[in-house]
Amino acid sequence: MQKKKNMRSGAAGLFVIFGLLFFVLIGRFLYIQITGTAGGEVLAANLEKKYKKQHTIEAERGTIYDTKGEIIAEDTSSYSIIAVLDDSVTTNPKNPKHVVDPEKTAKQLANYLEMDEQDIYNRLTKKGAFQVEFGTAGRDLSHEVKKKIEKLELPGIIFKRDTKRFYPNGIFASHLIGYVERDNKNEEQVIGKLGIERYLNSYLKEEDGKVTYDSDSWGLLLPGKEESVKPPKNGKDVTLTIDKKIQTFLEDSVTKVQKKYNPKEIIAIVSNPKTGEIVAMAQRPTFHPQTKEGLADTWRNLATEETFEPGSTMKAFTLAAAVEEGKFNPNATFVTGTYKVPGTRGINDHSGIPRGKRITFLEGVQRSSNVGFATIAMDQLGPEKFREYLTKFGFEKPTGIDLPNEIIGKIKYKYKIEKVTAAFGQGMTVTPIQQIQAASAIAGDGKMMKPYVIKEIREPNTKKVIKETKPVVAGQPVSAETAKKVRDYLATVITAEHGTGKKYKLDGYEVAGKTGTAQLAGPGGQYLTGFSNYVFSFLGMAPKDDPQLVMYVAVKQPKLEGAEVGADPLSDIFNPVMKSSLQYLNIKPSNLKKQGIEKIGDFTGQSAAEALTQLKNAGYEAVNVGKGKTVVDQAPKAGSVLLEGEKVIIKTDGDMTAPNMLGWSLRDVMKAASIANLDLNTSGSGFVAKQNLKPGSVIKEGEYCIVELKKPEDLLKKTEQKEEVYD
Repeated sequence: MQKKKNMRSGAAGLFVIFGLLFFVLIGRFLYIQITGTAGGEVLAANLEKKYKKQHTIEAERGTIYDTKGEIIAEDTSSYSIIAVLDDSVTTNPKNPKHVVDPEKTAKQLANYLEMDEQDIYNRLTKKGAFQVEFGTAGRDLSHEVKKKIEKLELPGIIFKRDTKRFYPNGIFASHLIGYVERDNKNEEQVIGKLGIERYLNSYLKEEDGKVTYDSDSWGLLLPGKEESVKPPKNGKDVTLTIDKKIQTFLEDSVTKVQKKYNPKEIIAIVSNPKTGEIVAMAQRPTFHPQTKEGLADTWRNLATEETFEPGSTMKAFTLAAAVEEGKFNPNATFVTGTYKVPGTRGINDHSGIPRGKRITFLEGVQRSSNVGFATIAMDQLGPEKFREYLTKFGFEKPTGIDLPNEIIGKIKYKYKIEKVTAAFGQGMTVTPIQQIQAASAIAGDGKMMKPYVIKEIREPNTKKVIKETKPVVAGQPVSAETAKKVRDYLATVITAEHGTGKKYKLDGYEVAGKTGTAQLAGPGGQYLTGFSNYVFSFLGMAPKDDPQLVMYVAVKQPKLEGAEVGADPLSDIFNPVMKSSLQYLNIKPSNLKKQGIEKIGDFTGQSAAEALTQLKNAGYEAVNVGKGKTVVDQAPKAGSVLLEGEKVIIKTDGDMTAPNMLGWSLRDVMKAASIANLDLNTSGSGFVAKQNLKPGSVIKEGEYCIVELKKPEDLLKKTEQKEEVYD
């Protein structure tokens, strides 16, 4: 009986226990059913994680082009290297998937990564790490480097595909273009830094797409389910006003001057005065946008973010104001030496002008007399009227150029001495881009054009223009008649016996311009002394009668030796860049009228032999770039005006052949490249010293034509001219 009683009690107990468990399970089930959570996690989310698959579709940042469609910045494929350290990934010891020999791996990777072998080894032996990366040294690897590392067959070394920003031209308007870097908050994104990359980041940046779908446990799309696709959005494409050819001319010349004179700064800008387009902009120090080398030297775009006393280039605008007001008489005279200002020592002329000599005001312009310009501004024009023109020429406000962080200078105009010194560019500060804008009024028949660098922004797929910059007249400080007179006066700065701009004379082109030598203030506010402690500058335009380009060049504290003067580094930049650019733009030399004008006939359809004979009899050097017998094209075209002795390139049917271009001018090389449809690349200035195409060899359209130019004096050093070919 006792046994039965115990059995009933045990059964009852079990019933109660299982009953409680049942109600607990039912309660838990109802809780999960109602709330959809378990253990503090949303079950639906976990289910979605397990069976919802998602893949990223990479988008590309917008491409930046020059004005002719040449690529300046674009996205390209790159790779990041990863080392797997955990041995759990290896299932077959004969085929290891992790790093098994850190010492050997580190030694071999050090040949391809910009990283010390010991640092690589330390990463490969990091305890507890499943895998490691190699920082910036292991990112942005090219496909070629990836292939070389893969050939080493190093266990545990894998790659992750990525995208990097590629700047094919290297140092090329770097502060204008800018660069990109990964966002500190989101490593998957890049953001623009400096220049256009920063200014237009909202247009250039991309947005990755994604594909989402429901899968089974093997990751396959479930039957009856559809993929959800969010398409990628590529960044907008940007076309700039920068011309790659002219920019290359400028970069080459600036680099040579930097190496030769080692100045603290160089600033150079080339613009189209008729539109305000900036066609080239360079500076030193600069940096390489790919490697960031040199970036620490200066973060600023010196053309728009640095102010300094302009010096005598400001005299061009003082002169323009006086001519506009009818106050400038080129034949009137004044006495050089000192312009008296009450309460001061007065204003003195520089040492190049004899003291106490009576000269005409035009000669004062040519000699860059401070006394002459002080007299023009204060005594003839009047300080109040002169002040109005400083405003009219835009020196009181930013130009509004489409680049970040533009600043403005300061015009001190309270005391008499400040008013006097402003007439020749001292005691006030401006930016280089302000001077370029102001000069466009003199070059462009009185219309002052707002400078800009962004030509248009397009949708990358449809090519639809979503934003386009139109030329904007920023003001008209002087009339067209005044502008022409001022150009004529400034041209004598280059050509007159005592002109300060003789070094800027160009063969075949008349230049109008004004030299500048600005003092530099030291730490105590006093001007520095010493032969090189100046900002030497030149503001020039050509051709004088109808300027197609305006160029401003400034060199700060160059290392001058012996008989060298400030104009030497400036002319080494201005002269080759301006001349090469005018020839590239096919601007006819201004001395045509003096050399006998003839127009070339149409030789297309004629026999090559007959055409060559006619051209030779007419006094021209004719060059044939074909093996055929009939002329199919010619350069220059029929009706073009030619100078005596100018080369004429004819193209015949059949295979094209490379001419011997040694000793040719850039203008003639460009004719040959154009008629043969070659991709021309040049370096240096002057005449051809080397060419990559072997003379007489068969060439095809689209081939690279590479020539190196040297100045005539360099070519004459060779005792005999030999054909030289690039490797």
